[in-house]
Amino acid sequence: MVQTVVAVAFTFAIAAGAAAAAADRPVRIVAFGDSLTAGLGLPAADALPAKLEKALRAKGLAVDISNAGVSGDTASGGLARLDWSVPDGTDAVIVELGANDMLRGIDPKVTRAALAEIVRRLAERHIVILLAGMRAAPNLGPDYGQAFETIYSDLAARNDLLLYPFFLDGVAADPKLNQRDGLHPTAAGVDAIVARILPKAQELVARARDKRVM
Repeated sequence: MVQTVVAVAFTFAIAAGAAAAAADRPVRIVAFGDSLTAGLGLPAADALPAKLEKALRAKGLAVDISNAGVSGDTASGGLARLDWSVPDGTDAVIVELGANDMLRGIDPKVTRAALAEIVRRLAERHIVILLAGMRAAPNLGPDYGQAFETIYSDLAARNDLLLYPFFLDGVAADPKLNQRDGLHPTAAGVDAIVARILPKAQELVARARDKRVM
C-alpha cells in the first residue's frame, strides 16, 4: 500500500512539474500569411511578427513569434504549405490570408473553402487561432464584397475563433502609412497595425496558455 501511494505521488509530481514547465516556456506563435505578414519592402525587424513580439514582451508576456509570411500567397497557397509552415510545438497561429485572393478576383467560395480547411486542421492540432480579416476593393462590386468579407466573420463565429476584422484597419489608403505601391505598410504603418491588433494578440496568448495547461 505504501509503495502504491508513493508511486501515485511520484506520478503526480512528475505531471505537475511537466505542467509547470509548459506554463513557463514562451508561447510559440506563428504569423501565417502573405506579404503583409512577411513585411515586403521592409527589414525583418520592421515586419509585423518582429514588432508584435516586441510589443507583447513589453506587456510582460513571454512569446516567440515566427514569420511564416510568403509574398503573393493566396489562401489556397497557404493551405498547401500549412504543415511545414506551422511546426509541431506551435501554440497559436495568426492567420492573415485572402488579400491576394481578393486582388486577383478569385471566387470567394474558393477562398472560404481554403481558409475553412486551414482552421479545421489547426484546430485538430489544438492550436489557438487569431483570424485576421480583409476587405474587398470597392471596384469588385457589392456582391463580391459581401461574399468575400463575410468569410472571416462566419469562420470566426462557427469555430469560436478570435477575430481581428480588418488587418489594415487605420492603415489602408493612407499614403503616410503605405509604401509607394499603396498596398504594403511602411514601418510606421506596421506600428499602427501592431497598436490596433495588440489587444487581440494578448487574448490569443491568454487562450494559448489556458489550453496548454489543461
